[in-house]
Amino acid sequence: MADQGCINLRAAHALLAGLIQGGMRDLVLSPGSRSTPLVLAAQAHDLRMFPILDERSAAFFALGLARAARRPVGVLCTSGSALGHWYPAVIEADCSGAPLILLSADRPPELRHWGANQTIDQTRFFGVHVRAFYDPGPPDELPGVGKYLRALGRRAAAECQGLDPGPVHLNLPFRESLVPGPDCRLSPSEDPPLIPAATWPNDEGAQAQYPRIDQDVSPYPFIGDDIHLNLGDLGQLGRRGLICCGPGEWTKSGSAALWRLAERLRLPVLCDPLSGLRFGPGSDAGIVRYDALLRYPELAQGLKPDWVIRFGRAPVSKRLNDWLTGVPTLLVEPGRRFSDPTHDVPLKIQADPGRFCAWAMTTDACPIQADEGWLEGWNEVEQRLERLMADYLSQAPWCEGHLVRTLIACLPAGEGLLCANSLPIRQLDLWSGSRRLPLHVFGNRGASGIDGQASTLAGFNASGLPTTGLLGDLSLWHDLSGLLQLRGCPRPCIVINNGGGRIFDTLPQRNLPSLERFWRCPIPLALGPLTQAFGLSHWEVADGTELVQALTEAQGVQGVLIEVRVDAELSLEVHRGLEKVLQSTHP
Repeated sequence: MADQGCINLRAAHALLAGLIQGGMRDLVLSPGSRSTPLVLAAQAHDLRMFPILDERSAAFFALGLARAARRPVGVLCTSGSALGHWYPAVIEADCSGAPLILLSADRPPELRHWGANQTIDQTRFFGVHVRAFYDPGPPDELPGVGKYLRALGRRAAAECQGLDPGPVHLNLPFRESLVPGPDCRLSPSEDPPLIPAATWPNDEGAQAQYPRIDQDVSPYPFIGDDIHLNLGDLGQLGRRGLICCGPGEWTKSGSAALWRLAERLRLPVLCDPLSGLRFGPGSDAGIVRYDALLRYPELAQGLKPDWVIRFGRAPVSKRLNDWLTGVPTLLVEPGRRFSDPTHDVPLKIQADPGRFCAWAMTTDACPIQADEGWLEGWNEVEQRLERLMADYLSQAPWCEGHLVRTLIACLPAGEGLLCANSLPIRQLDLWSGSRRLPLHVFGNRGASGIDGQASTLAGFNASGLPTTGLLGDLSLWHDLSGLLQLRGCPRPCIVINNGGGRIFDTLPQRNLPSLERFWRCPIPLALGPLTQAFGLSHWEVADGTELVQALTEAQGVQGVLIEVRVDAELSLEVHRGLEKVLQSTHP
């Protein structure tokens, strides 16, 4: 009688071999019985394995790791409801383009829809949120099965990368027995020799298996010389253009090409905090005080552009998005998706942004130049606003503005910062300013959820990129199991504790009588005992001096959570006071 456990193991080993050939180096897994063949096979391969109990946390950990490493990361679970816990992370990976390989173990098809235990219909479970779905069926001993599964692994790895990166789902049913007998041996590969390792430009030997985010490598093709585009056509709309850089990624050479193009065209460059351009060489030429500037109606109207070149997704600032509504926009982004929520993009160029800028600089595609004084006017307003906001903050009581500016000043060059959604990313956008030392700022802005932030932070650190976290108390509340993964992180997780739900103090719901009960939903979160229960060190700070000291002492110390208490009502008064100052003082 055939050893079904051995058949399962050989099939799992072949599939993982193909995924590894396609670039997968990491597997995040949650324990379960039906996934046993894949776990055993993974141990026989040279994979980094991260066991994480909670599937929801595991998926967000894999998301962070995939985004930082910029290569496929596998995430594995057992059958039944387990893969349902992946759903929020899969949605974010879909929207933000993270290359996840979703490996869901399953019961064999003869058990589906018959009331079998821990059996649901897992086929096409994630619908439109994956780039591809495959269900190869239960393994058997037919000739060529191993070769097929290795090819399927390579194909899945390729499809989660490419021009439109994102998750790929492999649903893998196994019949019992799930554990092989003692005489089981893995069969040698039936594949022909692979193309040499130069196929994978990110690999530079064993020491560079996990490339840093700042490597000068882009997976996207050059746009080509045959493209029918002349930026001079934009000049027919007017000579006051604008470059807007939303969330996205730039290589070193790409960002340098952008700054050269902006200088040649004499255009201001608005840098979103997640654009990859606000912090680093050349950033002092960028405009980052746009959210404050747009609080002056007359000034905002006077600086309204005739047209926009936008790189990346729509920016974080709602004021900026509203202000640019109705302005003709040339969109340049690498993926196939169309980031145009205001429907103002008559033309999209699907290309790597840096290569687009370099191409524009070396052709006659951009004969235009902005009106004299256009860029200088923007720069003058930027400098005045920087001084005004710094002076105001120096006299204001402790608030998120002090926290953000202190944090940006203290983080080491070349490291990462993961900023949570809701208030933290908005505070970062408003207060951070820029700096010449490089800093890689990330956020889960694909679907902009507040869940999974601690787990995502742990995934970024697992990539080899030291990354500090900036979370709100509600973000932490939504990912308490992620605290387990933070125990090994070499950089701290900073949590703004303001009683929860304070984003609604800035939204129309603030005037509703039931604001406190149904929108703020305050939570008495005692972070000290909570973090200690998860094996973390809890440090509490109350001002900038204590924060600087905590950040300094936390360097290289694993598992540190820094709680920053903020008086929500006082912080609201600070922001209202800034609004009054901005409206009463023309820059």
